Amino acid sequence: MRRRNLFGNDNKIDYAVILPVFLLCLVGLASLYVASYHDPTNSGSPWNDVIQQLLWNIVGVIAVVIIMHIKPRQLWAMTKYIYAAGLVVMALLVVFYDQGIESATGSKNWFSLGPITLQPSELMKIAMILMLAMVVTRHNVNNQDRTLKTDGILIGKMLAVVVPVLILLTLQDDFGTTLVFLAIFGGVFLMSGISWRIILPVVAVFLVLSIGTVSLVLSDAGREFLSNTGFFSDYQFARIDSWLHPFHDVQGNSRQVATALMAIGSGGLFGKGFNTSEVDVSVRESDMIFSVIGENFGFIGSAFVVLLYFILIYHMIRVCFDTNNEFYSYIATGIIMMILFHVFENIGANIGLLPLTGIPLPFISQGGSALISNMIGVGLILSMRYQAEDET
Repeated sequence: MRRRNLFGNDNKIDYAVILPVFLLCLVGLASLYVASYHDPTNSGSPWNDVIQQLLWNIVGVIAVVIIMHIKPRQLWAMTKYIYAAGLVVMALLVVFYDQGIESATGSKNWFSLGPITLQPSELMKIAMILMLAMVVTRHNVNNQDRTLKTDGILIGKMLAVVVPVLILLTLQDDFGTTLVFLAIFGGVFLMSGISWRIILPVVAVFLVLSIGTVSLVLSDAGREFLSNTGFFSDYQFARIDSWLHPFHDVQGNSRQVATALMAIGSGGLFGKGFNTSEVDVSVRESDMIFSVIGENFGFIGSAFVVLLYFILIYHMIRVCFDTNNEFYSYIATGIIMMILFHVFENIGANIGLLPLTGIPLPFISQGGSALISNMIGVGLILSMRYQAEDET
């Protein structure tokens, strides 16, 4: 007899994916307690933030259970409606954004519903992943004989999915989230079966543009050009300066990066111990929460968290290669790229390797929207094996 639990049949559950997610969520709750406890602007109990985040975790688990039970055909049928609804919400956000958050962060990417703030772009990531997977799968099924012409048509279809989202993100002044969507698009693009005769030139152009942009940012004339053309704003230049010279303005623009580096460095090999905060890092509960891990648990604790992410990504990749459903394989590719880019950018920014872009650390940073988005991604990954078992 097969055992059953909250998720369903034990034999159909991939616990190798669930375990690292569970541990990362625990690390997140512990780190949030420390950040909230030592936050000088927090007048309430740190448990308020922890309990709120715990409730989001519970909602996320419910979402995982529901998504695991959605049949592939049902998901396929819902995809275009999910994507369309996401675009509508993103369009509304351009007008009905939270002005308080916009004045503090410079981004028009938050709704406020009473005491709850939501970031629709987080859920739009899932919607775009589903739509890209659907477009690529349908194209490949209808074009078994691949040519440069059919590959060009596929690229056009993929851009038709991505470009509207990028336009809306540009209107919201959300550069960090734009990079995540580009990473998702890049991952699905590389795995879509498009000929390397197209991929190699595209990658070459991307590298040239990236190097050219960096060169412009590093010169006064280049910055003036980027500013006049509207590609970069003053706060983005300030973040780049803080990345290049983290200690040049410790009391001003580079304070966040400099203090995060000091907090992580002061943790040493084993850390200072739980609930210790001798370095005041702003926005520590979200963008800079890795500095809490570094200061409290040191290099060993930080390496353990990175290892958990590697284990999670590894098992997600295994599920991706094990599935016989092409639609699911492209969904998995998008989700893997989403989580991987978040981890790479957030930790990279905390340790000074990359500019700070305001991207949260998956399953650890405070915030319901990002957590639910990541949990939905986990649910979709788990459903690949769950639904495959049902089909056999």
